[in-house]
Amino acid sequence: MNEQIAREVVLVRAIETADQKKEVLSEDDRMYASRSARELAQWQASGKQAEVTGDDFLQQRSELIIKRITERTPAFSAFVKRRNGMKTLALTLPLLALLLGAGLDRITDPHRVDLLSAPLLLIIAWNVLVYLGLLIWLCIPSHSLGWPKAGLVRHLSVGRLALPRKLPHALSSGLLSFMGEWAHLSAKLTAARLGRTIHLSAAMFAIGAVASLYARGFLSQYAAGWESTFLSASQVHSLLSTLFAPAIALFHLQGFSLAEIEALRFPQTTTVEGGARWVHLYAAMIFLLVVVPRLILALANNWRAARLAKHFPLDLDQPYFRKLNESIGVATGGMLRVLPYSFTVDEARHKGLGQLSIMLFGEQGRMMLRPSTSYGEEPQDVLRGADLNDPQVNITAVLFNLTATPEKENHGAFLDYLVRSSTRGIAVLIDESSYLERAGEQVDNAARLAERVALWQQFCLFHQTPATLVNLLNPALHPLDAGVGLKVSAAA
Repeated sequence: MNEQIAREVVLVRAIETADQKKEVLSEDDRMYASRSARELAQWQASGKQAEVTGDDFLQQRSELIIKRITERTPAFSAFVKRRNGMKTLALTLPLLALLLGAGLDRITDPHRVDLLSAPLLLIIAWNVLVYLGLLIWLCIPSHSLGWPKAGLVRHLSVGRLALPRKLPHALSSGLLSFMGEWAHLSAKLTAARLGRTIHLSAAMFAIGAVASLYARGFLSQYAAGWESTFLSASQVHSLLSTLFAPAIALFHLQGFSLAEIEALRFPQTTTVEGGARWVHLYAAMIFLLVVVPRLILALANNWRAARLAKHFPLDLDQPYFRKLNESIGVATGGMLRVLPYSFTVDEARHKGLGQLSIMLFGEQGRMMLRPSTSYGEEPQDVLRGADLNDPQVNITAVLFNLTATPEKENHGAFLDYLVRSSTRGIAVLIDESSYLERAGEQVDNAARLAERVALWQQFCLFHQTPATLVNLLNPALHPLDAGVGLKVSAAA
């Protein structure tokens, strides 16, 4: 599944998930899209003499649904056609860098080549520092560079954040959800494209600086030399010998002696040929230390971005996709792993969890119940033997009791640990059955229930995990319809 198809599939999933009351897409719309997509996918597969795949089905279905919504809501078509700002940035930033580099000589003396030119030395020093930073980061990949910032990635992934006017509320909610989810899913792709643009811009800046040196040399006579308050000729000779050693060795350029460096101290001047020698030396150094490495890094990021765009990493084991794929017979059930927190699961509620797994994954759905974590236990101690990224488990869900009061130091710490440790995200189940048993038939029961549910949902969202209300004694009260009723946190 490529990037464009994945984008449309995620967009449709966000809209269907937000449209719980089916105001944007009726049940007939969804069934028609699934039936037509199945037939189209089967027709295409027969033409290729191959088996129907879930990717083909999801692609056809998302296209049909987007077309249907566009016909009904013209403002939605503007959002679908909206493109991110990455392409514009990729074209303008390198060009701007080239122009800035070409204008570098305007801030220096245009008639002389300074052997200790601060701008040229800064270009080399800055790029060497960047390489060292990247090398250190490769050695400790678990630590983020802290850049690019999440806001920048979000803007470059989804473009303008403003929504078109006159959209139904459910559709607006779906689009907002999509923008957040797509920015997260495409973060690696956006970072690779941004890295490619930045490395290419750095190379173009250096090329512009060298080109300006040569261009001005055709119209002016450079006077090569140096001056320093603190450095002696021997120190300058040592510095330049070290700096230019790779260029002299690789390109067989003419070297220089200590006497020549001494003779070049300003206000002495040199011949035209002498000025050209130092231009060649600086150009060769910038080519070796800036242009070539930056272009290699740009190509590496371009390769990474192309690979991600061609094979976009979308987790099709999520219940939403499994439910849809069941209609074309490519789904194979799934596993729901439940982690109760300060919650004793009796036989009746154990049976309710089993029914939830069937709602999520169909008749082949299975449920794995882990021992309950006691109140206040450290999650890293309790879950030490559990593989939170077990490929056999499709969804890991934390089970809380609605009667409990959420606490940051306990419930929150448990959620934070799971969000950090699970690469596929986690779900949160809030069971209301015990609360309803205790509340009985009190008059204000409904209002108190709504307040408590809202409290838990806000608490979980604060810890980056959407919560789902369930009733384990009667799961039919909150059915996880078509796999869209259970939300999973963003993958770590």
